[in-house]
Amino acid sequence: MTALKTSPLHSRHVALGAKLADFGGWEMPIEYPGGGVLKEHAAVREAVGVFDVSHLGKGVVRGPGALEFVNARLTNDLRRVGVGKAQYTMCCDPETGGVVDDLIAYVRSEHEIFLIPNAANTSAVVGLLAADAPDTIEVEDLHTRLAVLAVQGPRSAELVAHLGLPTDHGYMSFTRSADMTVCRTGYTGERGYELLPPWDDAGAVWDALLEAGEDLGVLPCGLGARDTLRTEMGYPLHGQDLSRSITPVQAASGWAVGWDKPAFWGRDALVAERAAGPARSLWGLLAQDRGIPRAHMAVQRDGREIGEVTSGTFSPTLRVGIGLALLGRGTSEGDEVTVDVRGRTSVMKVVRPPFVPSHVR
Repeated sequence: MTALKTSPLHSRHVALGAKLADFGGWEMPIEYPGGGVLKEHAAVREAVGVFDVSHLGKGVVRGPGALEFVNARLTNDLRRVGVGKAQYTMCCDPETGGVVDDLIAYVRSEHEIFLIPNAANTSAVVGLLAADAPDTIEVEDLHTRLAVLAVQGPRSAELVAHLGLPTDHGYMSFTRSADMTVCRTGYTGERGYELLPPWDDAGAVWDALLEAGEDLGVLPCGLGARDTLRTEMGYPLHGQDLSRSITPVQAASGWAVGWDKPAFWGRDALVAERAAGPARSLWGLLAQDRGIPRAHMAVQRDGREIGEVTSGTFSPTLRVGIGLALLGRGTSEGDEVTVDVRGRTSVMKVVRPPFVPSHVR
């Protein structure tokens, strides 16, 4: 068996007593003692939490025309944003339009694009770009050169400012202060920042954040809370709500596709699917009873199976079960469906996420 990779903060997570688990081939903290997922979730919604997400990939595409090269391959249109901005986008299968990965692209310049893919898909994304790149374009995997710390919550700006870092830039923009990138991004639905220090400096940054945040109610947060937070926002997770067999059109992520662009991987398949209408679409499920939906549970309407849950959890904010599900044609907002929750029928309402208001801006 292949040994799990570890972040530069691994020893700190162990010292804090974190529950660790395999996440994309990395041994990462799921929750910490003293309250676990519910308390960590509340910290992010009400004050501030700090996540180690250094397992996320990092890559760079550089050389003359790097922006145009990337733009002709990933779905979203980098021409919509300028230098100093970041953009959510997808790398799709050139033939089928299925999602190889969803990622964030940072426009450093016309000749340098920085990428943050998901941990397990970094080599696939970097490999596809490298294989298609001309000799003038360099594609480099920087996975273990940089760490990623996510500072999320309504008091995140106060905490980041304690470290002397800039905080007043707009949503989905970034600054580079010395050897640290500070981006106004996140995966929680709250105002937040993602800090990218050099790998070997991550420990000092983590320590400084936790120390400076003692008066702000800061908590170290694991990937368990990250999942409940993103599900409340309806943010998709690759491997569940997006995959090589689930296209952006099916996943209600067409907003992240530059439909007017002449070229990107999977364009022909996605344009055709969009025109015909997808056979299934991603919706939210809001439990009307005590049921909690989980991935792969069957969804029925009027006694007929119409799809399955892709992500599901207990919402700490709403105190009910919520989920995302791929449901067949004819599904409408407000429909009442049932989910087989371990042999018990649970009634749920079809809704459009997010389940709670967004405060990212």
